[in-house]
Amino acid sequence: MKKSALAVAVLALSLSFASCSNDNANDKKDASKEPAKTEKAKVEGDTFAPTTNIRYYNMDSVMSNYEMVKTFNEVNLRTMTELQNAQSSREGELQNMANSIQQKMQSSGYLTEASYNADVSALNKKQQDAQNYLGALQAKAQQEALRQQEVFLDSLNNFLARYNKEHHYDAILIYTPGEYFNPAMDITKDVIDGLNASYKKAGKTDAAPAKAAPAKK
Repeated sequence: MKKSALAVAVLALSLSFASCSNDNANDKKDASKEPAKTEKAKVEGDTFAPTTNIRYYNMDSVMSNYEMVKTFNEVNLRTMTELQNAQSSREGELQNMANSIQQKMQSSGYLTEASYNADVSALNKKQQDAQNYLGALQAKAQQEALRQQEVFLDSLNNFLARYNKEHHYDAILIYTPGEYFNPAMDITKDVIDGLNASYKKAGKTDAAPAKAAPAKK
């Protein structure tokens, strides 16, 4: 058996949020090079009696103050941490296994080609198992994110339907930066208060992630 250097490639198990910390660090470096921006006084629009039967709400404010969304964010933070820990753990295991094979080969620990090939095959299988496990975790996280979005939109649409039974507006619009609405038509507080009241009454059951069989390690 030739004692050439072993080339063991450890599969890079990359997940989207594994690069978040690096991106944030780079953003901070870039921001430090930018010149200081001059703060401009905010111009407030005049409030006057609306002449149309239309109202609007600010989605950003709803997302920031709706207790259901806060609960979802807590769930997602735990999921992100779980994925990052799982990735780090399996990358460490693969690297240790690769180093062990390398050291064994350098110290003439392999007496036969078959024993060397067996260890390399075991490493390859470990790589594939790790990839499958992390892929299953990521898929589960994506499914949960879609479920959360559906639950949120259902709760919002149902509330607006109930709300408008009393007020009979022709339209309830979402405020978008760059568009102007008479501030007197803003019902954001009503939407937030109504959503939170409904959420509290429902006992927060919709915020719990759907239970699923754990992925095999």
